[in-house]
Amino acid sequence: MPAQPAHQRILLKLSGEALMGDDAFGINRATIVRMVQEVAEVVNMGVEVAVVIGGGNIFRGVAGGSVGMDRATADYMGMLATVMNALALADAMDKQGLIARVMSAINIEQVVEPYIRPKALQYLEEGKVVIFAAGTGNPFFTTDTAAALRGAEIGAQMVLKATKVDGVYSADPQKDPTAERYTRISFDEAMSRNLGIMDATAFALCRDQKLPIKVFSIFKHGALKRVVLGEDEGTLVYA
Repeated sequence: MPAQPAHQRILLKLSGEALMGDDAFGINRATIVRMVQEVAEVVNMGVEVAVVIGGGNIFRGVAGGSVGMDRATADYMGMLATVMNALALADAMDKQGLIARVMSAINIEQVVEPYIRPKALQYLEEGKVVIFAAGTGNPFFTTDTAAALRGAEIGAQMVLKATKVDGVYSADPQKDPTAERYTRISFDEAMSRNLGIMDATAFALCRDQKLPIKVFSIFKHGALKRVVLGEDEGTLVYA
């Protein structure tokens, strides 16, 4: 009998940088295809998946010209970068046999749907992957905050923060080989140790909503499936 998923609805937070692979900026096609295959595996298990994606990989290509730019203007540019990434991710998902819907917090109706919560919930219940683009639609808020907000809105059981490292460590594991990976850590402990798992606004929202966060490596084959099955993968941050 196949293992049953421990989580039926998840919010996956992907950084834009995760899509770069070994490239300096932009989207590495092989990397995005491999990530989509990981997502498809859990969707085929019956898990409802929503995604919030960052835009750092696209914005990095124009960052040199943004020096001295007004913060709100730069943030709106970043929101547009997340829309580009969301469209690329949806295209890759469609090619892998998944049905993806992109919903944007800013209105670009000729390109993507506006974010409407009941519609997003309907899509999830129908087995579609919903990709939330443009962050919260407001400057000064990160896509981490968007992940926490959308996760709470859709009733996700967990926010999965996909990173390049396989969890939260007591120190930088690349600099300190004795650094310890936490299997579990409370929100209060993480804050007292200043671990910087998410930005402060996102972290506080997850803590207040008692929405657990799982930090894991999206580059580790099969890690997403193991997280969904409730296995010992990555680090669980809990209330």
